Amino acid sequence: MYRLNIDSCLLKSLPKLRKGIHGTTYFINCLHVLVYQRCFTCYKRFKLSQSFLCKILWNINTSLKMDTRTSNDQMPYKEEKMSKGLKRSLLVLNCALLALGNVGGPLIMRLYFLKGGKGVWTSSCLETAGWPFMVMPLTFSYLYRRRKEGPATELFFIKPPLFLVSAVVGLLTGVDDFLYAYGVARLPVSTSALIISTQLAFTAAFAFLLVKQKFTSFTINSVFLLTVGAVVLALHTSSDRPANESNRQYYLGFFMTLAASMLYGFVLPAIELTYKKAKQTITYSLVMEMQMVMSFSATVFCTIGMLFHKEFEAIPREASKFELGQSTYYLVILLSAILWQFFFMGAVGVIFSGSSLLSGIIIAALLPVTESLAVLFFHEKFQVEKAISVVLSLWGSLSYFYGELQKNKKNQASERAMA
Repeated sequence: MYRLNIDSCLLKSLPKLRKGIHGTTYFINCLHVLVYQRCFTCYKRFKLSQSFLCKILWNINTSLKMDTRTSNDQMPYKEEKMSKGLKRSLLVLNCALLALGNVGGPLIMRLYFLKGGKGVWTSSCLETAGWPFMVMPLTFSYLYRRRKEGPATELFFIKPPLFLVSAVVGLLTGVDDFLYAYGVARLPVSTSALIISTQLAFTAAFAFLLVKQKFTSFTINSVFLLTVGAVVLALHTSSDRPANESNRQYYLGFFMTLAASMLYGFVLPAIELTYKKAKQTITYSLVMEMQMVMSFSATVFCTIGMLFHKEFEAIPREASKFELGQSTYYLVILLSAILWQFFFMGAVGVIFSGSSLLSGIIIAALLPVTESLAVLFFHEKFQVEKAISVVLSLWGSLSYFYGELQKNKKNQASERAMA
């Protein structure tokens, strides 16, 4: 009679197949039991070495753990099949859109308020009013698919459940737009940008809760540094208050901007969670459709606010009194709508190509650019506190990117070892 002296640690690592496993996973486990039995049979019949048998069982056990984890945890969302080069190109494109919107949007919004604009609801509406621009790329996408698939090509990918979720996320975005516009109306761009950098901390926290984002020491360090930078700024705000503005208005703007940062920190992981929960393949065309629905929903919310506060009637008066001229007023409005649409499309595109946390990191990493341009164009004060906050923000952003670089190197090394 053959006796197996397999290492006890290996035996202890073999999973308890029936415990807590259901459905498909249980079926897979039954197959693994059958494979185990066949391995022992082969061991007896062909007199295989014990080390060789242990290696086989270890590989089976590892595969079993992976199958169990995949079945018990949330399945990854179905993603459009595309080459690595195409996906990398999409990531670069969306990073560029996000950069343009993230830097240009706050500057053009602040210009609106500095030169005579008063409508907070108007400004918040402009953040998503550029949704009709999405029709053009969606049309090109449809024509391209129709050319390949024929007349039976679907006009839209989005299904009713995903449409409803996108509309709800859009309403949250509309609330966030108002909070942010109110803050920009009261605060210098350099200050509001620093406050918005705390969004990374909120994004990281909600990404951990909603999409089970894994953290490294570099990620934690990044979030900590960015949070400390915002705290340093908050402790020295009195010298930054614009003229003819009360302390109450200034602090209200400060906390409204902080609330906007927190809310959008929730929205980004919520979008990623929507991708994961969607019961359909996530394509880039579908991402654009979802963004159009979200922007439309947010615009409707802000338009209701404009109607309630009679800001539509105030637009001609603002245009006539705008310091840079009436034509420039409408140009500022148009540019604001375009730049903010770049921002939102870039944000959801980065989530599609990367993750919600990466989107938050890029927003935070562009802080020094916004700071520099605000000081250059609007001659805003740049106190020591802001300099410290910028340094901490840069340090935090670099920490994250360095951690990601190290993780990618480790993953590549693991793949080469397995190959």
